[in-house]
Amino acid sequence: MLSLHQLTCFLATYEHGSLTAAAEELGYAQPSVSEQIRTLERSLGVQLFRRVGRGVVPTTVADTLRPHAERVLAAVDEAQQSVQQVKSFEAGTIRFGMFGTARLYAGASLVGDVLSRYPGVRVELIGQNSMDVQEDLRRGRIEAAMIAVPSVSSEGLEVTPVARDELVYISTDPTHLETPITAHRLSRASLVMPETTWRADDSTRKVLRQMLHETGRNPQTRIEVEDVETAVELVGMGYADSVIPKGAAVQLIPRLAPKAGWVSLRPRQWDTFAIVHRAGATLSPAAKLMIDLATTRIQAIADPL
Repeated sequence: MLSLHQLTCFLATYEHGSLTAAAEELGYAQPSVSEQIRTLERSLGVQLFRRVGRGVVPTTVADTLRPHAERVLAAVDEAQQSVQQVKSFEAGTIRFGMFGTARLYAGASLVGDVLSRYPGVRVELIGQNSMDVQEDLRRGRIEAAMIAVPSVSSEGLEVTPVARDELVYISTDPTHLETPITAHRLSRASLVMPETTWRADDSTRKVLRQMLHETGRNPQTRIEVEDVETAVELVGMGYADSVIPKGAAVQLIPRLAPKAGWVSLRPRQWDTFAIVHRAGATLSPAAKLMIDLATTRIQAIADPL
């Protein structure tokens, strides 16, 4: 069976025409190089060199083997360099899962944090909803993610809460914002809610359903949309009210619904954000980097845990 060591000795001998010179270049003892050449010849069943005086002359078979040996060793060297580059974040791709509205908290800024440190990397932030991200984790498409905890089934996953963001009631009607919103008032509200595709598993809706459990009702939606930006715009147009994370309200209301305001729920309710990865996994340096940067970003906006 061929070995990289044999091919290395073969190429050095071929280039120098001397076992002694090859040994000097490689830093080996001359008998060691001779043994590697003999072992290679036995493996191939051919003669690679003929002795001429103090040197050696390659055979036709050696001429044929040389370019193949060069390609093999070049490929190995390239593979080693690629691994080292990824390890040091000089090249390669960093993938990290984020729940959909995370773009309002840390999307572009998180990518900027990575690229400012490692300009050569390629970055993928993956996920429209925490349930999607959780599935990517289970299938091994990503190593780690930050998602909203109420959406997570922790089976097979390690979940580390890092921050929480208050859920607030937003409206353009000042009378709706005079006092905190109780479960009874919320059960009678006309709402526009985002994340309609994931309505059964959306973290905010899970919190609201639990809040309304004692009333025997679910939150009543007048309008269902996919993204939180559209929901806030519709609130600004006066068609309905909504319940969204405070971080999203701070980001979006001044731009999309400047006449709207917000008020807390009573009792106050929270979305909790957590770092999640497969239980027992050994995380790569890239995953650890993204976890640290994402945690720092989210804790700067939401309440740290």
